[in-house]
Amino acid sequence: MKGNNNILERNNALFNKYEALLKMIQQGEDSQFIYSFSCLHPYEKSEFFLLVDEEERLYMYHCLDSEEMAQILSNTESLRQDMSIIFKEMPNDFSREAILKMSDDDATYVLNLLDNDQRLEIFNSLPDQKAYELKNLMSYHHETAGSIMTTEYISISPTMTAGDALKHIKTRSGKVQTIYVVYVVNNDNELIGVLSLRNIINSDPTQRISDVMNSDVIKIESFIDQEEIAHVMRKYDFLAIPVVDNYNHLVGMITVDDIIDVIDKEANEDYLKMAALDHVSDAEGTVINRATKRLPWLILLTFLGMITATILSSFEDTLAKVSLLAAFIPIISGMSGNTGTQSLAVSVRGISTREMKMKNKFKHALKESTSGLITGSVCGFILFLVIVIIYSQPLLGLIVAISLTIAMTVGTTIGSLIPFLMTKIGIDPAVASGPFITTINDIVSMLVYFSLATTFISSLT
Repeated sequence: MKGNNNILERNNALFNKYEALLKMIQQGEDSQFIYSFSCLHPYEKSEFFLLVDEEERLYMYHCLDSEEMAQILSNTESLRQDMSIIFKEMPNDFSREAILKMSDDDATYVLNLLDNDQRLEIFNSLPDQKAYELKNLMSYHHETAGSIMTTEYISISPTMTAGDALKHIKTRSGKVQTIYVVYVVNNDNELIGVLSLRNIINSDPTQRISDVMNSDVIKIESFIDQEEIAHVMRKYDFLAIPVVDNYNHLVGMITVDDIIDVIDKEANEDYLKMAALDHVSDAEGTVINRATKRLPWLILLTFLGMITATILSSFEDTLAKVSLLAAFIPIISGMSGNTGTQSLAVSVRGISTREMKMKNKFKHALKESTSGLITGSVCGFILFLVIVIIYSQPLLGLIVAISLTIAMTVGTTIGSLIPFLMTKIGIDPAVASGPFITTINDIVSMLVYFSLATTFISSLT
């Protein structure tokens, strides 16, 4: 409770800060605003920038320096839709300087959000070497290592001494994103080793780097998918990982802050896919875009739903004779869908985090099926008692209980196996969405329920 109070106090303090900053803007207190704004954390600066309107942003461009603007643009994921508008508002020299102050990976991300004309204008204003480096980064495929890496790293020669390496790090420290990891390359820029800043500091100043470096380097190729990189960095607990080309030439590094963004993004995409939605948030599109993204899955689910309708219509005589059967359709189909979705979530998470392997799929499915059988039996027994007490229909209660048990068992089995099947054929398992599993389970549960009811129809009537 104390922790929650601290968070609340922190949020209130931030709100008061932002309110005071807005007053300074409205009253034109330039020097006071510049000082107060500079005291904020980069994240807080970005958060405040999101709160202001166009007129207030124009005031901020006038007051802030390009380095602060670079911090704002680098930390504000929510601005991606408005990036072109923001760059149109900013003076050309100011936007150019902001790009120059960003790390290469952040600058690439921002440039990819701009219009072609805006990008071209900025490239033409940048120094040739910087423009070349950024264009090279932008040439990598989206969501690969190359597209999220930075070229601002420290590399040293294996023939250097630890003392020389420290001097080199000092001269380069202000020009790179991080100095806690140093890479060792030969004359052909091939990656041959890695060591931490601590290793260098603790080494004898006269000792050669080749004697203290770790030559067993864990690295990734520039074309590797970003989700794979997240798994590697999480597995080895890395703060950074080197990126090489096909010939083992060091081309960049990826830091943990970028991977946190990747993990967050991938989790959001999987969540949306499991809801049968596009990987882009509905909040970012127009009404037409939202409808267009949802329609393909909904059309497929409509046709699958027709199968359920066909099953129900084929048992019309059974329903006509025992109309009470219809009262339990929502319970059986709903519980089957619920257990299937739960099992699906466990399987998708296990596959995405590499906790589950393809070779263990049947063992996992058996566990889920057994779990479905146990939970189905318990829920079925409870429902049986309710039907006997309220309707005095023990046979109907037995049919409903058996149907519910089978439906929940089959539901968990389907939910656990379909993601593995999709992985096997090269489809993202998250696409095995909740609505899809629910619809499939509806078909199975209704078929089981009415088949049992039809078999015992004479006893029920």
